[in-house]
Amino acid sequence: MRLIFSTLIVVVGTALPVRAQLATPRLGIADLEAGARECVKTRLDASQSQSQSRTSAAPRHREKMERYDVLFYKLDIALENNSRDVSGSTLIRARNTSGQPLDSLAFELYNRNSANNSGYIIDSVVVARRRSPGWRRAGNDVTAALPQPVAAGAQFEARIYYRGTAPSGNTAAIGNALSTASVVGTNVTWSLSEPYSAHEWFACKQVLTDKADSSAVWVTTASTNKVGSNGLLKRVTPMPNGRSRYEWHSRFPIAYYLISVAVAPYVEYVNYANPPGGPRIPVVNYIYNQATLDNFKTEIDRTPGFIEHFSSLVGLYPFAAEKYGHAMAPMGGGMEHQTMTTQDRFNFTLTAHELFHQWFGDNVTCGAWEDIWLNEGFASYGEYLALSRFASAADARQWLELTNAAARYTVNPATSSNVFQPGGSVRASDTTNVSRIFSSRLSYKKGAMVVHMLRYLLADDAKFFRALRTYQSTYSNRTARTRDLQRIFEQEAGRSLQYFFDQWYRGEGYPTFKASWRQDGDNLGLRVAETVSMPNVTPFFDTEVDYLVRYASGQTSLVRLRQTQPTQSFIVPLLAGQTVTGVEIDPNQWILDHLSTAEPEGAAMQLYPNPATETLLLQTALPQATEVWVVDARGRTVLRQTVQPNSPVIDVRRLAAGMYFVRMANSDQWARFAKIE
Repeated sequence: MRLIFSTLIVVVGTALPVRAQLATPRLGIADLEAGARECVKTRLDASQSQSQSRTSAAPRHREKMERYDVLFYKLDIALENNSRDVSGSTLIRARNTSGQPLDSLAFELYNRNSANNSGYIIDSVVVARRRSPGWRRAGNDVTAALPQPVAAGAQFEARIYYRGTAPSGNTAAIGNALSTASVVGTNVTWSLSEPYSAHEWFACKQVLTDKADSSAVWVTTASTNKVGSNGLLKRVTPMPNGRSRYEWHSRFPIAYYLISVAVAPYVEYVNYANPPGGPRIPVVNYIYNQATLDNFKTEIDRTPGFIEHFSSLVGLYPFAAEKYGHAMAPMGGGMEHQTMTTQDRFNFTLTAHELFHQWFGDNVTCGAWEDIWLNEGFASYGEYLALSRFASAADARQWLELTNAAARYTVNPATSSNVFQPGGSVRASDTTNVSRIFSSRLSYKKGAMVVHMLRYLLADDAKFFRALRTYQSTYSNRTARTRDLQRIFEQEAGRSLQYFFDQWYRGEGYPTFKASWRQDGDNLGLRVAETVSMPNVTPFFDTEVDYLVRYASGQTSLVRLRQTQPTQSFIVPLLAGQTVTGVEIDPNQWILDHLSTAEPEGAAMQLYPNPATETLLLQTALPQATEVWVVDARGRTVLRQTVQPNSPVIDVRRLAAGMYFVRMANSDQWARFAKIE
């Protein structure tokens, strides 16, 4: 799932932009980190204004649900594109795994709430064609007595008949479990059940580790509509009174929150992916209308190439025997519903992100919400992998720089100002808090940087992608935890990586490296001091760091050194006969670090504020007017300006967001700064 600021959510009669931006955009922190801001703030303010009741089943009820294993869900419901009303049934086929006869069935279904006129009445529960003698409801937890006990190890089927209206309490990751809205004159009803909201539209067991082995979603609706869902559309059956029943079936295991529907009078557009060694995969797109399709067609057509590329990196698209696709809905971003993502628009990174989820989140699902980074961090890194292959090196580098920054800053929606965040763990310890589970800064951006650092740690792309393929094949159609990923990377690294996961997954914060250097003949002396943003939680980051040495001849050399203590000295052999002009720390942005700098011994220039938005003040002694150069991370001079002793200010408003270096002409003094928007 990826949240973005949704400029396309409009009232009836408002048109989409004349032409979508087809080129890869130049991004800012606002685009990367808090495009989600507005959506997250809106939905979380709404959900937090309600009581912070438990987000899933009560512990005792969960124990009851653990007595059986779900084998199959079949939803057979009536649904329209302009209402949250639901009526019909959920069939649960399951196996008694308790080791003793099962005399009741525990499940979840949103209870009737007269205060907001939502929730569901249960008309009956039928097991083995016999009606349950009764059921008890405690909040959203339902326990139905079975008409006859189910023997240990035996399979059984229960069909729950219900009717009512889905709530609009904004409990899901983006809005409601079931929402309806009008966009560009089209009414749409769609689902989004992550993390705990599936029970708000169908009867289910919301336990991540119990994937159903297969599923079916049958929806009866007006014949003017199309219904998108998981798997393959087996048939569309005509029904009385101008209605049709869409019958979707999937034979792949699926987590409860990935079961989906989207209902609207869509236009259908199909293209195809042809991954090497795999079948031809249809990409089925349900689009609002022809004008919207014309607007987004070029972006939609990126999808087959993304599927082929990701398949070459981490293994064949896991649901190649069925399909991939998209169903549009004005949801404020995208949601990786298995085999048919729901998106409110099509742009490069959103489409790549949701597609990569089909591997990381759908095929292999995190086994607990505290490990949501296994879904969102990897899906975010899929954006970078796609940019690296299909966009420019500059676009991919910019993504890294902004992701690094977004992992360290949030944006205050009220003031649009960047707020420095020193702490926060990738591990989502509070899994009752939807805002924490889907923290853009921690689960998405910092999670993506942890993936990037694992790649750097192995120092071998063959090993890195082999580890990802092993993870996919080992846990295919199952769930995994961080410790499972750790074991696979340890096998590739040939050593324990406990220290890495203690620092970057369980720990908090990030390091800053300050180095001083001097040249002594053909050797470079480096003295590196590491400070950390959360010393009381993670006092030190044991990590390798790259240093780029620049020479007066224009040549460079790259050396990797391991920082094993807070202050450390190194001697680095240089290219013979060369004069060093500068040293850059982590030039390729492999590490989540903060404004690390390397200066010649004796350098005294400081910059303020850092990061900067409009101007920089040089805090150094200037005897006269002095020319300063601003150099970007690739060594290009992007700005020259003469500053005065009484006003040593550099105007950086025209610079794009990113990392830069300021160097004084005819001097070895220099410093690094970040430009943010």
